[in-house]
Amino acid sequence: MLSRLFGFDSTKHRLSTEVVAGLTTFLTMAYILAVNPAIMSACGMDKGALFTSTALVAALACLLMAVYAKLPIALAPGMGLNAFFAYVVCLTMGYAWQTALTAVFIEGVIFIVLTVTNVREKILEAVPDSVKRAIGPGIGFFIAFLGLQNAGLIVRNEATMVGLGNITSASALLCLIGLAITGALLIRRIPGALLIGMLVTTAVGIPMGVTHISGIISAPPSIAPIALALQWDQIFTLDMVIIVFTLLFMDLFDTLGTLYGVAARANMIAKDGSIPWIKKAFMVDAVATVSGSLLGNCTTTAYMESTAGVTAGGKTGVTALTVGVCFILALFLSPIFLSIPASASALALILVGVMMMSTITQVNFDDYSDAIPAFLTIAFMVMSCSISTGIVMGLLSYVAIHLLSGHFNKLTLPTLIVAAVFALKFVL
Repeated sequence: MLSRLFGFDSTKHRLSTEVVAGLTTFLTMAYILAVNPAIMSACGMDKGALFTSTALVAALACLLMAVYAKLPIALAPGMGLNAFFAYVVCLTMGYAWQTALTAVFIEGVIFIVLTVTNVREKILEAVPDSVKRAIGPGIGFFIAFLGLQNAGLIVRNEATMVGLGNITSASALLCLIGLAITGALLIRRIPGALLIGMLVTTAVGIPMGVTHISGIISAPPSIAPIALALQWDQIFTLDMVIIVFTLLFMDLFDTLGTLYGVAARANMIAKDGSIPWIKKAFMVDAVATVSGSLLGNCTTTAYMESTAGVTAGGKTGVTALTVGVCFILALFLSPIFLSIPASASALALILVGVMMMSTITQVNFDDYSDAIPAFLTIAFMVMSCSISTGIVMGLLSYVAIHLLSGHFNKLTLPTLIVAAVFALKFVL
């Protein structure tokens, strides 16, 4: 049954490893249960309903990934996409959140069409190898940067934009302690090192005053205030076209980058650079986005934190299944899950960032036509805090450098078309 439903092979995989991998992924992305309602409630949506919706959408998407795609990849309402939804579409452009949900629904339907017609796969094939190889390290730096920020080790600095935080603060100190403990576990090759390290760090945080457990069980709030609230009166406006296009762009490259990064970390990329299972993963992403909009949430996307579970040994849909079950349990055990401090999840992000550096050695830095696009992919991904922006800047620089240097034979028609289309990001 496990083989048929989730692609689990007892001769190749260990059930305990898959479960631990799922728990590890969940713990690194459980923050979305608190952060997503906080962001999206800014536009007037019910915060309690958003908590329940976030857990339901993530659970549904993960279960779909487990059964249909049979992959160790977790999904949830997307960071960045939720901020665009609330702060740009609603608070800046002035649209009601119901209209924004409608844009998410339309985007999801379009993505289903693009996936069925293989357009999303063709876009992946059009991305040059040097940019692809930089995606994993770029995501690694990006999530490590997020982890350092979440722990208070890196903070805003008016003079230099970012700077070193107060490393003697309880939060930062706890993260450093956790890094040392978890690093030692990894060096000793202890199974489930990341998960064990996070749990130990959470426990250490109790006497330090960082970990706060306020309860155990609570009933989930109703999603009635935000479910099935689509509004169609603005769909034929230019603004709606721009909103849908922007959501399409962000979701496409965020998902593409995450899937490629996870595949690279899990050694699930074919020798020719293709990812055989990517169409199924794209379909799950698209269907989950449509379903999520009906449940009152923003675009659903694959999470880069999946690399934590893959690093812990996750290879099959059992990992995604475990994440989905955890999100269902979180509906009733939110006080416990939300008590895991940022310092504990931050250490996992930092260490996974280290692990994702491996493919950088595959970039030919002696050839500037490959080195420059790869470097810009990483640099823009980290400094703009956007996976999609990094990929686009890498792609555009690749095309520009090869055109100006006369290396036309390295440019394919699909690459030129994709570069031209997504250059519109900077025009609209």
